[in-house]
Amino acid sequence: MVPAFPMNLRRSLLRVVLAVGLLLAGLGPSSAHAQAPDSLEAPFVDAPLRPMGTDTSIQVEVPFVRSPKEVVVRMLEIADVGPDDVLYDLGSGDGRIPITAARRFGARGVGIEIRPDLVKKARRRAEIAGAADQVEFRQGDLFEADISEASVVTLYLLPDINTRLRPKLLEQLAPGTRVVSHGFDMDAWKPDEVAEVGETRIYLWTVPEEIPPHLQN
Repeated sequence: MVPAFPMNLRRSLLRVVLAVGLLLAGLGPSSAHAQAPDSLEAPFVDAPLRPMGTDTSIQVEVPFVRSPKEVVVRMLEIADVGPDDVLYDLGSGDGRIPITAARRFGARGVGIEIRPDLVKKARRRAEIAGAADQVEFRQGDLFEADISEASVVTLYLLPDINTRLRPKLLEQLAPGTRVVSHGFDMDAWKPDEVAEVGETRIYLWTVPEEIPPHLQN
């Protein structure tokens, strides 16, 4: 015969059972607030979408996806980044490209990112990496940012965003500026070089002295 427990005792036991179940499932308080280490080598994962651009005729969203370390390094290598360069990363996310450019290649880096939480995280990562004096992260719309001082521009966006950015890149950047894109090309603007890291393609362009007619619109 099962003993009859008082109601208050039954409720207490039920709460204990539920708490133990949540802990075993990894959903309890200790794991709910746990965070992965804030490493520069954090894994490649998706995160919530963020709006980009000010063209109200097109609603554009770009997922924040971290670039693997080997892709970041190859992007900087293919652009021949060095201590004399000023690198602008458009849609800089957690800041790994400017930080790597500073730490490994000696460049000065500027990240443009619309999400304030990612700007805050990038600044924290730069401090942890000892690169805070070489990199700067600005919250803003990449379509409105002044990028004219860049000698290298890096991108990990989407094909239509790249295409919409193309006129800005050709207008604001000085001849000889290198543009590197992770994963996506720029339609009519044919790359000077294409490199591969595993199944990932990296595209390199150099801003020309004169803009060809087919790229002027």
